[in-house]
Amino acid sequence: MSFSQEKAVPVFENGEAQIVPAFSNAEGWIRHDLWVETEFDTDGDGKLDRMHVSVTRPLQTDSEDLKLPVIYVSSPYFAGVARDVDGLFWDVKHELGEAAKERVHPEVKRTGERPIISNSHILKWVPRGYIVVHSSSPGTGLSDGSPTVGGENESLAPKAVIDWLCGRAKGYTERDGNEEVKAYWSTGKVGMTGTSYNGTLPLAAATTGVEGLEAIIPIAPNTSYYHYYRSNGLVRSPGGYLGEDIDVLYDFIHSGEESKRAYSNKVVRDTEMKNGLDRITGDYNDFWAGRDYLNHMKPMKAALLMAHGFNDWNVMPEHSYRIYEAAKEQGIPSQIYYHQNGHGGPPPMTMMNRWFTHYLHGIDNGVENDAKAWIVRENDSPENPTAYKEYPNPDASEVTLHLLKGGLEIGNLSTKKSKKQGHETLIDDYNISGDDLAQADSSKNRLLYVTPTLIDDVHISGLPKITVNLASSKPAANLSVWLVSLPWNTDKDAKITDNIITRGWADPQNHKSLTESEPLEPGKFYSITFNLQPDDQIIPKGQQIGLVIFSSDSQYTILPKPGTELTIDLDKTTLSLPIVGGEKALEKSLKTN
Repeated sequence: MSFSQEKAVPVFENGEAQIVPAFSNAEGWIRHDLWVETEFDTDGDGKLDRMHVSVTRPLQTDSEDLKLPVIYVSSPYFAGVARDVDGLFWDVKHELGEAAKERVHPEVKRTGERPIISNSHILKWVPRGYIVVHSSSPGTGLSDGSPTVGGENESLAPKAVIDWLCGRAKGYTERDGNEEVKAYWSTGKVGMTGTSYNGTLPLAAATTGVEGLEAIIPIAPNTSYYHYYRSNGLVRSPGGYLGEDIDVLYDFIHSGEESKRAYSNKVVRDTEMKNGLDRITGDYNDFWAGRDYLNHMKPMKAALLMAHGFNDWNVMPEHSYRIYEAAKEQGIPSQIYYHQNGHGGPPPMTMMNRWFTHYLHGIDNGVENDAKAWIVRENDSPENPTAYKEYPNPDASEVTLHLLKGGLEIGNLSTKKSKKQGHETLIDDYNISGDDLAQADSSKNRLLYVTPTLIDDVHISGLPKITVNLASSKPAANLSVWLVSLPWNTDKDAKITDNIITRGWADPQNHKSLTESEPLEPGKFYSITFNLQPDDQIIPKGQQIGLVIFSSDSQYTILPKPGTELTIDLDKTTLSLPIVGGEKALEKSLKTN
């Protein structure tokens, strides 16, 4: 055989799949659509739902009988979403414990004859010797079924597609036809990736334990709809979407067959979701437990590379943290990549390439021996993360900080406990933003406690935790806590890491239990302990670490009429920070001449 007639095959250098010219001619790519039959019927027509699947593969998978692994992306977004009409979101301006007025339900106008499938993954992976497969989630685009936003069918749908790629499920050339199509070009090795909801679905598929799903790279995945729409018993919106809830997201993505929508609305949105989401108490219940992937991880075995931003206030960093911790405990090969920016942001291409090269192509590149944690430091490029043994940093230990009176102006935050600090009271007013409260020299609407100016950098890594001992003037109150770096950088182009270190929210009515809240007895003190969002941040010398305690958060919570009073018992309120080097390192950075 002459050199010119040699068959095209994937090429690997330095443990990574390389771009192969023979695979890079887009005009030669084979693109086709099909429908994969699932094991469920969720649109009430008495027939098993079929998922719409789009395949893009190199010409050589036909002309040279080449078999290749698959990179698979599933989404509810490919066929478009509802318009952001007035009244789509829940009204948040009402008293806690009261029902909001009914909201508006927009209809999605489906995009085109077939969903527009993303090209970014195709352009990235097909030239490197992969087949790229996309599918629309149940009840979206040209897929049958009902959208359930975290329900069982959203796990079983990608499982069915993987089963088809491995020869175990049936695919058809038409949505209602009987002509079968087989994935003869697949090696049976599948990897999944995607961002946000598209990053949730790889995890959903992995929790089924489906054979053939070898590796996943979820980017900013929503791993629990309770943690997305609630926080420690509090009804809390994702950042930027005040008043969103799970039924809002259902309406937003419901782009499936128009004739089936009324059934889905009745069964899913207006029955299951309406009865389960509970915007009155915010308690954790069976409805939310069923939509928490942490509860379904036992069958999972796919190698996991997670990516998240520490300043993602939409899908908050706890979403990846909790799954990564569980995966490690289960012995699943796992790595985590955290950057300092907001929502989204994939790992560097090199990391993703090494991951898929090893687990899908079977190349022994040593990726399983790489560092477990990769953190992009504050001033570095996302392409240049720093390697650490683990996250949280193994050298971090908890340091307890105590509150010293003066919080209506600026109180102190100290490693030394001082008794008889007494009580301090703040008055709730959602009209004043958390940003403004943190910057105010004094305010009756928040309590602020700060450390001395740091003379050395302080490295926080892990889960900050707070115990607040409080009394409320009303039976219900919001509790918001921000950890900030002061002085506040007011430049409009200030880095996202300059001001807010991390945050947390809780419902004091859930001080005993996440599943059962109880009205507060006005004036009686209760103690509630909860974690703030995970972080890994170096607070530079010259700054002060500040703790802001307030009630309603104008960007995230229900917004009752101003006036509720929260009284904090300073002696029984503590902040625990995971500091690299522990108390010794913090004490050194706080020393004053």
